[in-house]
Amino acid sequence: MRTLLTTLALIAAILSVILSVLPLSNLAFIPAIAALIFGLVAFYLSNKKQLPKHTIKLAFLLTILALGLATYKSIFSTSEVGNTQELEQKEQQSEEEAIEELEDLDLDDLELE
Repeated sequence: MRTLLTTLALIAAILSVILSVLPLSNLAFIPAIAALIFGLVAFYLSNKKQLPKHTIKLAFLLTILALGLATYKSIFSTSEVGNTQELEQKEQQSEEEAIEELEDLDLDDLELE
């Protein structure tokens, strides 16, 4: 049971580190919390049986690293909205071009069955 929880804690911690460096870093909080829970239970079981705790400490270290990165990115990164006026002009221009193309079509030559 302890090895299963330690393995799950390591997998969740590694996943949270990977997610924390990606643009969707807010998703890193979910596996980080899971890694903390698995690690705490594994740590409790290791204390109870007097077994080594080095791997569990590694999982905690990775989890703290991921939480730090994700928190930093969520606080200090801002999403910038570009110039929407240019986008609106391009959209209007493409709409006008589409209307012109539709007007140029000769529908009289088509045979309807």
